[in-house]
Amino acid sequence: MTLSNNPQPVDAALVPRFGAIPTFMRLPHLTDPAAVDIALVGVPWDGGTTNRAGARHGPREIRNMSSFMRKVHHVSRIAPYQLARVADLGDAPVNPIDLMDSLARIEGFFARIHAAGAVPLSAGGDHLVTLPIFRAIARDRPIGMVHFDAHSDTNDRYFGDNRYTHGTPFRRAVEEGLLDPKRTVQIGIRGSIYGADDMAFAEQSGMRVIYIEDFTAMGVDKTIAAARETVGAGPTYISFDVDGLDPVYAPGTGTPEIGGLTTREAQAILRGLRGLDLIGGDVVEVSPPFDPSGNTALVGATMLFEILCLLADAVARRRG
Repeated sequence: MTLSNNPQPVDAALVPRFGAIPTFMRLPHLTDPAAVDIALVGVPWDGGTTNRAGARHGPREIRNMSSFMRKVHHVSRIAPYQLARVADLGDAPVNPIDLMDSLARIEGFFARIHAAGAVPLSAGGDHLVTLPIFRAIARDRPIGMVHFDAHSDTNDRYFGDNRYTHGTPFRRAVEEGLLDPKRTVQIGIRGSIYGADDMAFAEQSGMRVIYIEDFTAMGVDKTIAAARETVGAGPTYISFDVDGLDPVYAPGTGTPEIGGLTTREAQAILRGLRGLDLIGGDVVEVSPPFDPSGNTALVGATMLFEILCLLADAVARRRG
């Protein structure tokens, strides 16, 4: 099913990629979430970062690099702008000097999108931004998640009693009844840890943790099968932290860990998720200050397009 009057990207054969105002995928900038099926949103905030800040600038650079994306996926042949109404809804409001106020502002922005029936696809920002998105879209039932990352992000506290950082969002989401740990799979986990029990919450709560060593032994196809089996048929969110990739592919990120996924492996896994009941997604932790070539932002934009194709397919399937 196609809708020819859907918003369309600016044609690079008519207007050069470096021209016009940058938006995600060169789509129109709209402000009414009721006008779209999928809302592309920037979340320019990194107040949860514990070391190398800069992801607040991620959405702007991902917008710039998304000008390289075209209209049709070359493998699946999904044409997202024919299947769904997609537009750039701008950036969620944030407060760069108040963490808790930012969480509330981001939640309110996404609550309006959710109330309008639109599916959010976001570019962060650090990984804490996923928590207020979950608060907006998962209040009525816990959701499943396919999570690409080097880190589990299920730690409890940092620097005393601070419970809200980019290392804690999914522990908080489980505690708040937003995320179903038994329908959560984490792919690419690796790197040194603070203590021997760092992964205890993720593993004991029932999350399927696929460490990078597991992925190496399993390969792409078995990893896809494990992810699909874990999340099942229920509503599922894709959260893609670019540090899940090896830093040779995504150096511009706050907490790089060597020995990660290749871009090709990550794309293959994403493509294997087609047909799931996907209700949102994000790409986070692109940090332009550490990305002098712009390659990490290009990776972020490409993964955003991969997820967009999956969401558009899911929207069309639900439409019937």
